[in-house]
Amino acid sequence: MDMMKKVPVREQDPLVRATNFKEVCLGYNKQEAEAEAQRCLNCKNPKCVQGCPVNIDIPGFITKVKEGDVKGAYDVIGLSSSLPAICGRVCPQETQCEGRCVRGIKGEPVSIGKLERYVADTAREMGIKPQSAEKKNGHKVAVIGSGPAGLTCAGDLAKMGYDVTIFEALHKAGGVLVYGIPEFRLPKDAVVEKEIENVRSLGVKIETDCVVGKSAAIDDLMKNEGYEAVFIGTGAGLPKFMGIPGEQAMGVFSANEYLTRSNLMKAFSDDSRTPIMKAKKAVIVGGGNVAMDAARTALRLGAETHIVYRRSEEELPARREEVLHAKEEGIVFNLLTNPVEIHADENGWVKGITCLRMELGEPDASGRRRPVEVPGSEFYIECDAVIMSLGTSPNPLISSTTEGLDADRRGCIVADEEKGQTSKEGVFAGGDAVTGAATVILAMGAGKAGAKGIDEYIQGK
Repeated sequence: MDMMKKVPVREQDPLVRATNFKEVCLGYNKQEAEAEAQRCLNCKNPKCVQGCPVNIDIPGFITKVKEGDVKGAYDVIGLSSSLPAICGRVCPQETQCEGRCVRGIKGEPVSIGKLERYVADTAREMGIKPQSAEKKNGHKVAVIGSGPAGLTCAGDLAKMGYDVTIFEALHKAGGVLVYGIPEFRLPKDAVVEKEIENVRSLGVKIETDCVVGKSAAIDDLMKNEGYEAVFIGTGAGLPKFMGIPGEQAMGVFSANEYLTRSNLMKAFSDDSRTPIMKAKKAVIVGGGNVAMDAARTALRLGAETHIVYRRSEEELPARREEVLHAKEEGIVFNLLTNPVEIHADENGWVKGITCLRMELGEPDASGRRRPVEVPGSEFYIECDAVIMSLGTSPNPLISSTTEGLDADRRGCIVADEEKGQTSKEGVFAGGDAVTGAATVILAMGAGKAGAKGIDEYIQGK
């Protein structure tokens, strides 16, 4: 075994997986996981832990994998994370834990994410559950939103002995985990539902179809329902558009709507009650993970799929793995390209999109080189669907219906980064509702911080 290289992970063949919604990555088996675990140097000063937003004891759990002790590894991870099967699949490990791995200095870093997934999946198959609190402490906390921030906050508080209820606006718990990330990256029944069941096993109650700000208000929960603190983890589900001509044409989607229909409503199924347009040729505007998800979904629904992004491949914000998978599946990348107009036929349906070639100029505020239009470079892409993946912002419903809760000009709730405390006493917030659209693991880190802040607040009373 070459200790400088990762143990390869098995995947579906690109030509096969491009036609189905089954999970792309097949994960490690016992032999592969234990071999990969042997590559860990068990550093005395583990930089990988510093790179993890929820500070998992990575060398600790990998040591247990080396020993063949899956339960021990699961218990180590469980001290820091309530959603290991999810994190092992969707976290950007290459820029976090694996990006700090000492083994990666001269070779390839340890495949930490795949090992976390192996532990979580194997523990689930063995019927192992997370360890719950020995007794309740008599304090009630409400959590708004059942996405990664809300589930993490609720799970951590439950482990401390709190009586926690999650209020979820949709009919199914999971937030972005169920509506935003495709089945082929994150299986819903086999993984997400089981992780949520584990949170429930800690004693957390989940009420669905409850829109806080409409059917209930935060002030009511605290004054009339006996909740001593509230955590807001409502995410960022309000899509952004470019504001270019033709954007109102039929066949123009936000990636948010497109993925929600497909993932949550199973619109790709022939017997779905929420059908989705199965385009012949789709153009996805954007270069992040959500753009990759939308493009790969459109491909699986039968479309020739193009990604249009105004910067170069080096600046693509999506994970390298997602870009590689998209290319392997046959998605066309039109880079250094920016849309300027969407065209519709006489019936109002999309028929094509005009784009401009771009070139990179000086760096902008983000540190990336600013794209500049190349005069006279217009060209036309014929298509019957355009999917805008330009990011999202928080829904202002919570901040606008809660007295004394401050939000910034983007609609993001203002909260302390370390503990999640907002401008309203007893109300905490974290995740995309505070930062704007970010990653699952950063939302989890915020949920963890919020749980710590709530515990300190209530015990301090």
